[in-house]
Amino acid sequence: MNGHPLLSMLVLASAVAPAQRLVEGNASSPVRVLIYEDLQCPDCADFRRMLDEKLLPKYGGKVAFEHRDFPLAKHAWARKSAIAARFFQETSAELAVKYRRHTLASIQATTPANFNERLAEFAKSNGADPGAAVAALEDPRYAAAVEKDFQEGVARGVAHTPTAFVNGVAFVETFTFEEISKAIDSALAESRP
Repeated sequence: MNGHPLLSMLVLASAVAPAQRLVEGNASSPVRVLIYEDLQCPDCADFRRMLDEKLLPKYGGKVAFEHRDFPLAKHAWARKSAIAARFFQETSAELAVKYRRHTLASIQATTPANFNERLAEFAKSNGADPGAAVAALEDPRYAAAVEKDFQEGVARGVAHTPTAFVNGVAFVETFTFEEISKAIDSALAESRP
């Protein structure tokens, strides 16, 4: 599965409509971690590493990690990146996760001036149509799905990224694996009959 060992652990649908939620881990789990993220946010990049290196290996079979887009106005290309993620999501959930991971890992190399070029390169190297990926940035369906996530986040009180909710408890910006793990363990214990 494109060389990333954790992808084999993920329960991902083959494609997810842009308005649907992208879920990693056990999509049918009653325990959900709602992750509001900005794909241009360095703290979100740190959380992505925690997700890949610690959370998914430990909880991937038991917990649903649900992505929500929350592009901050201070980040010049964050909204475009969230829209692009929705485009890839329509192709496959696996590709959408790969795009999110790639984008967060390469924040320093991306600028407003080279964003479209980097998007096209990612699409081409992953078997997607580069022209369609860039054109998707103007698709109102993708923009509406991102805006819906953003407005839901605002209604929940989200102001910083990442913000992860575990059983209604918010973990904001910088938090440790131990802190969020304790909340997940508690949520799992409460979900048992």
